Amino acid sequence: MTAVIHPTFHEHTLDAIPQATGLVVICVDAAGSFGPSAKRVNRLMKGTLKRFAGTEIFENMSEGDVQRFPAPLGLVADAVLLLKMKKRPTVEMARKCGANIAKAAGNANINLFVTANSRAAQMALGIAMRRYRFDAHKTNDAGEFGDVQVYITNVDKNKEEYQSLSAISEGVFFTRDLVNEPANILTTTDFADRLIEMKKLGLKVSVLEEADMEKLGMHSLLGVGAGSTSPSKIVIMEWNGGGKEKPLALVGKGVVFDTGGISLKPAGGMEDMTMDMGGAGVVAGVMKTLALRKANANVVGLVGLVENMPDALAQRPGDVVKSMKGDTIEVINTDAEGRLVLADVLWYAQKTYEPTGVIDLATLTGAIIVGLGHENAGAFSNNDKLVNNFLKAANAEEEGAWRMPLGAAYDKLISSRIADIKNVGGRTAGSITAAQFLQRFIEPDMPWIHLDIAGVASVKTETDFAPKGATGWGVRALNRLITDVYEA
Repeated sequence: MTAVIHPTFHEHTLDAIPQATGLVVICVDAAGSFGPSAKRVNRLMKGTLKRFAGTEIFENMSEGDVQRFPAPLGLVADAVLLLKMKKRPTVEMARKCGANIAKAAGNANINLFVTANSRAAQMALGIAMRRYRFDAHKTNDAGEFGDVQVYITNVDKNKEEYQSLSAISEGVFFTRDLVNEPANILTTTDFADRLIEMKKLGLKVSVLEEADMEKLGMHSLLGVGAGSTSPSKIVIMEWNGGGKEKPLALVGKGVVFDTGGISLKPAGGMEDMTMDMGGAGVVAGVMKTLALRKANANVVGLVGLVENMPDALAQRPGDVVKSMKGDTIEVINTDAEGRLVLADVLWYAQKTYEPTGVIDLATLTGAIIVGLGHENAGAFSNNDKLVNNFLKAANAEEEGAWRMPLGAAYDKLISSRIADIKNVGGRTAGSITAAQFLQRFIEPDMPWIHLDIAGVASVKTETDFAPKGATGWGVRALNRLITDVYEA
């Protein structure tokens, strides 16, 4: 796993500034007001920073922007970063400021002098989340990230706050590593093994093998993996940190590679289908976060791990399979496999754990990218209270999500002539009909959200908190939901 670079907090002292190596980071507010650290650095640099704060360049900087001053006179540091930030930034802005510092710093040591800033721990989280690089399979050495030192007056308070926040970055990194990993490395067996290792964190982890699923009648899921030599599995992670209440269930689609099966995908872009287990990756990251911070809630995470390959034994278009629920499904397109996996895992989760609510996550449809791009996940739900609580949490964490419609009128698009339901309804309303399909496997009174994360799980450009590639989207939002609602 990619290691998170956690900061070290120190009692603030101006004497540390001249000898700090790497980067010295100081904060200046929009009015150009200098605190003790900025004043000391400015004095060492013969007034350079004060003169800069009076320029139009500084005036045009937005909050969170940084300006680099290389080879500063009077300091050992390689450079000084001037960060424009309010004295009392919001949590979101503090994290963005931290991420911007990390981006500007490269591999260098970071020495952040923030005196009495009340958001220092949040800034440190932003630095930690942005200092990510997936280079496990590169032979050229990109170098290691340097240390992060935070100089603050209220050390104990910030240490305690960051201790809880650090679990978030650990969970996010775990998700990113899983989503970035190539399919020849992250097989269904390897994925399961990585999750089993989380027993050491206090999670109860169990695995359903193909023989177990056969006995349970999970032919919808098993059909997807029939053409692969990698065995299909369901991994169940339980965190019992609450009382005697029933758990919240998180369910993830874990297609470790998706060729489309017999309905083969075009060659161009197929290499990106290593991320088709993104939903399972998020569930795994959330469960790790909950375990690390010892959450006072009961949550069960279930992930269906399969590989969708073309083979003599592979499922064919036109096949009819029977789900664990008992409903029969006409497989029109073997590339609409994620919903077949989720159908059985969703039903198993409800029948086994009788959860208070179910949230599933899946890189399910290209249609959601057409509709929402890479800025928002699509949120489908049968329960206003649950989905509104989630959207509030997602907004607080600045992880984009947008509620999409459901309705019985869409069911006719997935009505089958020869079975109870078919797995696709054509190009029209593709992400909605996929959600309608899943809703058929949700019990009538069960609060449920389906999150289609196809556009946000992995992206081609960098984001505020991650380089291009896997984002870890959803770990922060779901952790916030559990904190605010299930631990309250």
